[in-house]
Amino acid sequence: MRLTDWQLAFERHLLADADDTGFAGTLIGGPTLDVDTGLAIYHNAYRARLLEVMQGDFPAVWHWLGDDEFAGLVVAYVQCYPSTHFSLRWLGQRFADFIDEHLVAEQAAPLVELARLEWAFTLAFDAPAGQPLTLEDMALLAPEAWPLLQVDWAPAVQQVLCRFNSLQIWRAVKAQAGFPGSQALPLAEVCLIWRNQQVCRYRSLEPAEAYALAGMADSGWSFSELCAELAVTYQEGAPLQAVTWLKQWVEDGLLQRRAP
Repeated sequence: MRLTDWQLAFERHLLADADDTGFAGTLIGGPTLDVDTGLAIYHNAYRARLLEVMQGDFPAVWHWLGDDEFAGLVVAYVQCYPSTHFSLRWLGQRFADFIDEHLVAEQAAPLVELARLEWAFTLAFDAPAGQPLTLEDMALLAPEAWPLLQVDWAPAVQQVLCRFNSLQIWRAVKAQAGFPGSQALPLAEVCLIWRNQQVCRYRSLEPAEAYALAGMADSGWSFSELCAELAVTYQEGAPLQAVTWLKQWVEDGLLQRRAP
């Protein structure tokens, strides 16, 4: 058996509920530890480590489901989507999709959203720094350059469209407060998660601000186009509103200059 084949067989054994893979037959026991006992120890330790990683990445989902149900879900998940990355940091990257695929829609929807929210914090924390704009950069911008100014998202920024009170649940679990229960929001809201000064931050956006920010960062509006869009609602106050929001976005570290 080639080494790579043996390693794959070992992984299948560790993820299986019982040794129906025949892997034990490829090993020789020692004088103080037989094959079955040794594999059982490794099997349990490996699963415990995977569960520990998932508990760390999805504490709110864990809190919601409880120990036994969460552990069962994780076992099913890693059997369906074994880790393919050398680092366990990426073990949970398909967890939300797995929940969506395997639970009934009524139960899955709020749980999927919560899992996506928690994973967004992981992505924001691990994202490259990029070159976020600063207020000093904006102060150096020539007046004639303002109308054509275009921006893009800083690499750490993640967006989650929330239709349920997922952020409230996440905050309650983080603060070890009473679990609020899942509730649908009157209006869906965009939650931004990003990293600034090595700290993950988050906030929800009102619809008007979410539309304006997406227009610049996703659709590539220039600053003059932003002002034109806002004029429909804010009329003469559109430039002031545009500057106010842009200043906030830059202070938050959400944006960087769009590449030409």
